[in-house]
Amino acid sequence: MSRSQESRTSRGGVPSAGDTAVPRPSRLGPADLLRVGLIGPRTRRLRSALSALGIALGIAAVVAVTGISASNQQHLLDRLDRLGSNLITVGPGKDALDEIVPLPEEAPVMLGAIAPVEKASATGATKAGIYRSDLVPAEQTGSLTVLSARLDLLDTLRGTLRSGRWLDTASQKLPVTVLGDAAAQRLGVTAPGEKVWVAGKGVPGQWYAVLGVLRPNELVPEIDSAAFVGGPRAREHLGGDGTPATVYVRVHPDRVADVQAVAAATAQPANPGMVAVSRPSDLLKARSATKDSLTGLVLTLAGVALLVGGLGIANTMVVGVMERQGEVGLRRALGARQGQIAAQFLVEAVLLGLLGGLVGAALGSLTVHGYATAQDWPTVIPAVWAVAGPAMAVVVGTTAGLYPALRAARMPPTTALRGA
Repeated sequence: MSRSQESRTSRGGVPSAGDTAVPRPSRLGPADLLRVGLIGPRTRRLRSALSALGIALGIAAVVAVTGISASNQQHLLDRLDRLGSNLITVGPGKDALDEIVPLPEEAPVMLGAIAPVEKASATGATKAGIYRSDLVPAEQTGSLTVLSARLDLLDTLRGTLRSGRWLDTASQKLPVTVLGDAAAQRLGVTAPGEKVWVAGKGVPGQWYAVLGVLRPNELVPEIDSAAFVGGPRAREHLGGDGTPATVYVRVHPDRVADVQAVAAATAQPANPGMVAVSRPSDLLKARSATKDSLTGLVLTLAGVALLVGGLGIANTMVVGVMERQGEVGLRRALGARQGQIAAQFLVEAVLLGLLGGLVGAALGSLTVHGYATAQDWPTVIPAVWAVAGPAMAVVVGTTAGLYPALRAARMPPTTALRGA
C-alpha cells in the first residue's frame, strides 16, 4: 500500500477533510426549470386559473374588438368594390338667399360627355307623395319621396332588385313605380303587383302598381326611401319640371379627382358656384373612421383588462411566495441559488400569462367568427393581434412576476424556514 493510500485509510478508513471535494452548485436545465415552475399551477389550480382568466379576458377583448372591426371594414370594402367608389353626385346648390338653384335639363348629357365619365344618369323631383292607401292623411308621408328616374339609373348606381323589374321604355309612361327597400317596408309592400296611392298638391290621386323592389344601396342610401316613376309620367301627371334633382356620374376609377374638379362648371357653366358636387364613398370612409375611433376606445378598455389581469398574477405570485416560504427556505438550505429560486417563480408567472394569452386568443377568435357569421360578414382576424396577444400576455406575466420572484430569491434560508 502506498503512502497516499495509507493516508486516506488512516483514522478508521475515513478520508481526511482535506481530501474531500466540495460539490459545485447544480444547474437547472430547461426541462427541470419548467417542471419546477409548474409546481405552483399544479398545486393551486383554482387560484392560478382565476389569475390566467384576467389575462385571457383582456386578450380576448383585444382580438374580438380588432377582429370584429376588421370584419366590418372588409364587409364595407367588399360592398364598395361591388358598388364602386368611383361615383360622383352633382346636385343643385343654393344662392345667397338660401334658395335652390336648379340644374339645367341638359346637365346629365353634358356631364356624360366628359371623357373619363363612363355613365351618367339622374333623378328628378315631383310634387307627389306616396301612401299605403287613399285613407292616409296627405301630411303623413313617412319621409318618402316620389322621384322621376331615367332608365339607366339602376345600371349607373349598380343597384340590384330584390324582386320584380326596373322601368323600361313601355312602363315609364304608365302608373307604375319601383320602390326602394325602406320605402317598401314602410308601405307594407312585400311583392311586386301590389298597389300604392300616389297623390299630392295639385296632383290627382291615383293607384300605382308596384313594378319592383330594390335592395338596399349603401353607397347611395337616399334611394332606399324613394319611389321611382318614369320621366314622362312624372312630367305629365306628377308635377315634375324635367330638371334633375341629382345627377349620378360613374367615372373611370383613376380620374375621379379630375372629373370632380370640372363637374360643377360642366353642369352649370353660367354659375358653377351654385352646384354641389360630392362623392358618396367619402361619407362611408368618414363613417369607417368614426368606427375606428370607437375601436380605439374599446382597445383602451381591453388594456385596462390586461392591467387587471397582470395585477391578479402579481397578487397570486406574492401570496404564493408567502405560502411557500418553507419550500423556498428548504431549497436554499440544500444549495439552490438565488437565480434558481427567482427563475422558478418567474417561469410560473410566464406560464400563467402564456396560458391566459392562448385561451384569450382562442376565445376572441371564436367570438369574431360567431359575430361575423351572424352578421353575414367575412371573418377577418388580424394575424398581428392573434400572435401579438399571447406575446403581450407573456410580457404582462413576466412583468407581474418579476417582483415576487426577486422577493423569493432574496429571502434568507433561516428566515424562510422560521416563517414556514
